[in-house]
Amino acid sequence: MSTTTAPGTGVRTPTRTAEGRPRHLYEIDVLRILTFACVIGVHTTSHTMASDDLGLAGLLALLHFTRLVFFTLTAFVLVYSWSIRPKPMSVFWPKRFLLVGVPYLAWSFVYVASAWLLDAGQRGDVPALVETYATGIVTGTAKYHLYFLLVTMQVYLLLPAIMWLVRTTRRHHVAVLVASLLVQLVVFAGYKYFPASDAWMHGYQKQFFFSYVFFIVSGAIAADHAEGFLGFVRRRRRAIGWAFVGGAVLTLVVYVVQMALGDSPYKAGTPLQPVEVVWSTLVFLGFLAAGAAWSDRRVAGSRLARVVDYASDRSFGIFLSHPLVIWLLLYGSSPLEALVPKPWLTLVTYLLVVVLAVAVTEAFRWTPLSVPLTGRPSLSARSARQARAAKRTATR
Repeated sequence: MSTTTAPGTGVRTPTRTAEGRPRHLYEIDVLRILTFACVIGVHTTSHTMASDDLGLAGLLALLHFTRLVFFTLTAFVLVYSWSIRPKPMSVFWPKRFLLVGVPYLAWSFVYVASAWLLDAGQRGDVPALVETYATGIVTGTAKYHLYFLLVTMQVYLLLPAIMWLVRTTRRHHVAVLVASLLVQLVVFAGYKYFPASDAWMHGYQKQFFFSYVFFIVSGAIAADHAEGFLGFVRRRRRAIGWAFVGGAVLTLVVYVVQMALGDSPYKAGTPLQPVEVVWSTLVFLGFLAAGAAWSDRRVAGSRLARVVDYASDRSFGIFLSHPLVIWLLLYGSSPLEALVPKPWLTLVTYLLVVVLAVAVTEAFRWTPLSVPLTGRPSLSARSARQARAAKRTATR
């Protein structure tokens, strides 16, 4: 069943305005903001927690849903937006790769060059810089979060195949979801419990799209059924909330059991394991339900609406720059670490990272480097275009 709604019915639906036009999905904005906020939480916690702090280690285990929710969100937005405004790949690919591929190249260089300048053994060795940069681009290892973009670009390239799968199996989407779920569980079980099975990838499991097959497929199919799917999320909000709580408990139980069996805290909470398939799916539904509740109560032009719109618009730039802020705050003999004791260091660092990453992103948005550094067009250029358009209108 495809996502269609009769235009001009005078009734607002999950995907259409009362006039029948496609509606901006404000619930997705909330889902995006919450996911990126938790990405910052993962990286801040992992850099500041004490090695024996089992409480923060448990929190880290719960936060490791981020990459999986991110790829579900990516597939959903990609298929939904393309379905309502289809474009030839010759138009689609250049635009998408400009807004993701260029930031990927730019930030890979920022992170590689920063490490190179600080390494007395490599500083001045330009061939080493070039080699490290090239390796980082190919493998997504220039910084620990940039593989998100590498996998995203793989999904962009696969869009024709994804759309073909969604369309040709419309009468069998449940079977496709079950099959992809089983494949995902087998893949993650191999990664977690049978390490020899993925030795051929040499530690690059997270850089390949097939490590996230269920999340990509489920996001795409959910987008194809966006009308019914978003309606279901609204109708079953309470059940989703309870399932979310149950998923958190299950994840923590598995985490504790695996530590009791000898795993380190990090290994017990690793993202690439079967329980994360369940937990990440429930987080996606839970965050989307929260977003739907916000969307249904949103008052256009209100202060809170402007804050959410702002956060959604800047979220990608914040994602790109936040590891740089973490590095600057904690580099060397960090005054922050000297002043703030653990575990409070994690909370204080998190708040500082959010504030400073927002400031950095806002500054970049007003420069000609906005596209490579934030993935968004420059606000100064936009303001100039709007001023010129207003002037032309006024002189007519």
